Amino acid sequence: MKIKKTKKKKNIIQEYVEAFGVAIIAALILRALVIQAYRIPTGSMEDTLLVGDFLLVNKFIYGARIPFTGIRLPALKHPKQNDIIVFKYPKDPKLDYIKRCIAVGGQTVEIKNKVVYVDGKEFPLPPRGKFIDPEIRPPGVEDYDIYPPGAGNRDNYGPVTVPEGYFFMMGDNRDNSLDSRYWGFLPKKNIVGGALIIYWSWDKDIPLYRIFHKIRWNRIGKIIK
Repeated sequence: MKIKKTKKKKNIIQEYVEAFGVAIIAALILRALVIQAYRIPTGSMEDTLLVGDFLLVNKFIYGARIPFTGIRLPALKHPKQNDIIVFKYPKDPKLDYIKRCIAVGGQTVEIKNKVVYVDGKEFPLPPRGKFIDPEIRPPGVEDYDIYPPGAGNRDNYGPVTVPEGYFFMMGDNRDNSLDSRYWGFLPKKNIVGGALIIYWSWDKDIPLYRIFHKIRWNRIGKIIK
């Protein structure tokens, strides 16, 4: 009887270990190919996204990359204007960035006195987008770190045409965003996924002992657009 009990106990442990292993593998596959969580660390997308927002990102919509390979799964759709996209920062792929797509390959971007135009038509500031600097840098004044060199400055830029297979990305906080005006066009291969929903949010400036005020309850479950 003791031998049978020992075997039964071993079988139960084995079942738990196997179930746990399957759960871990499933979670890793889900994270790699379907959904991944991200946290907003900077204010470049304010007030659409706030510092302390935690997001779920849809990785398969643009074609998820299979880990440790250069292979991408078929995309459900292609990135388009106004999509909010998580991507690998072209100058340091170890960093994840999030910006709004302003233009796709073949389109021309120009900024006049802070107003963005794509193919000659105004690209409206998103409903929660903003400017934090009332000063407008005039035409003819060059920002030393602008891309491409000679394209102008933060507020008067271009026109520049986006190459095919690339995207022009900008933050909704237009005066406080390290975006395509500074580091260039986003290659499609760097795209991670589309921002989907805010699943958690809290204000880092409120102390933890005020937990119910620290949590931004009104932002939880908010669809990102």
